[in-house]
Amino acid sequence: MAIVNLAIKSLFNRKTTVLLTILAIAISVCLLLGVERIRTQAKESFANTISGTDLILGARTGPIQLLLYSVFRIGNATNNISWQSYQDIANHPAVEWTVPLSLGDSHRGHRVLGTTADYFTHYRYGQKQNLTFQAGEPFNSLLDAVIGAEVAKKLGYKIGDKIVVAHGAGATSFLEHDQFPFTVTGILAPTSTPVDRTVHVSLEAIEAIHTGWASGAPPLPGAMSTSNLDPAKLQPKVITAALVGLKSKVQMFGLQRVINDYKEEPLQAIIPGVALHELWNLMSVAEQALMAISGFVVVSGLLGMLTMILASLNERRREMAILRAVGCRPAQIFLLLISEAGILALTGSALGVVTLYGLLLLVQPFLLEHYGVLISVSLLTLYELKLLAVVCAMGLVVGLIPSIRAYRMSLSDGMTLRV
Repeated sequence: MAIVNLAIKSLFNRKTTVLLTILAIAISVCLLLGVERIRTQAKESFANTISGTDLILGARTGPIQLLLYSVFRIGNATNNISWQSYQDIANHPAVEWTVPLSLGDSHRGHRVLGTTADYFTHYRYGQKQNLTFQAGEPFNSLLDAVIGAEVAKKLGYKIGDKIVVAHGAGATSFLEHDQFPFTVTGILAPTSTPVDRTVHVSLEAIEAIHTGWASGAPPLPGAMSTSNLDPAKLQPKVITAALVGLKSKVQMFGLQRVINDYKEEPLQAIIPGVALHELWNLMSVAEQALMAISGFVVVSGLLGMLTMILASLNERRREMAILRAVGCRPAQIFLLLISEAGILALTGSALGVVTLYGLLLLVQPFLLEHYGVLISVSLLTLYELKLLAVVCAMGLVVGLIPSIRAYRMSLSDGMTLRV
């Protein structure tokens, strides 16, 4: 204990260099733990986006692309599927329920999803949790809209407000369906999934707002209104994708093969969990690269500590001689240098953890709003504690080099230096 106290006092005598060394270690630890936290929580957040859905039906494309645009609202479909083909699959004996999805429009940067009321019954997220309403109810009329919690919070909407949907999925659009304003009838409770950033309307509403469009051009102002719409013509002709639930999991691969071999048009069915696994395999190289970079940053921080201690050794030969003069043995000089390295590594690691939590509190809303990834500010996991232990152990190992040199110097110097 006396050696540790002496090491602390010795470090206080070199405040500037010690502080810079601690900051270097803290930044490297913060980066290491930050990359690990974002990596694991991003995986968890993506995995919790959808559950309880056996298959996702869409036009033939890559499994990852179909997963991204149908579930995560990232990107766009290369093609649609016909309503007749969707009905054929929905009426298959193995199918228990289906939820059609129609994408393509937006509202102030938020995707608009056309679907049916079954969406609010069958869609699951997390551990098979149901969607619940924070306020209001599902859409009942043609121009009703149900918005996600983040849409309501960010744009300040409440029940009864009017919103106008824009043509296309971009954040800015010059073509708006302002002849058909929607009324907010429901606000969903937060889910920390893309549902929070989505405006939900009926499939019939998607058809209604596009009635009269010719070759992508909108109708003349005042040409269309709800009064001259024919409800019989509002049945969708195409949809983007569909969620499929089966009566038995045993039939999953059989139905997937039936859909993939569908003769009427090229269709594809993917299993969400398998597609997610493929997505993370695709990103594994980037994950490993980030972890490797973080590891090198930690090593560079510890090398900075080694450089600082070694550089100060020649200046501290007089200090070592004084310690030898008052009775310190070479082994105690060795322990002194080891203690200094341990204190620096431990203090830097602790400061790195504090910095990490501070940064998480700052970036958490940004990541949730722009990327839909919820990074929880929770206690360190067992793996993260192991990483910290490794950093501290590496600090002690690095400290061995100046400690051994100080030990040898104290033996050779002995009492030859004046005190």
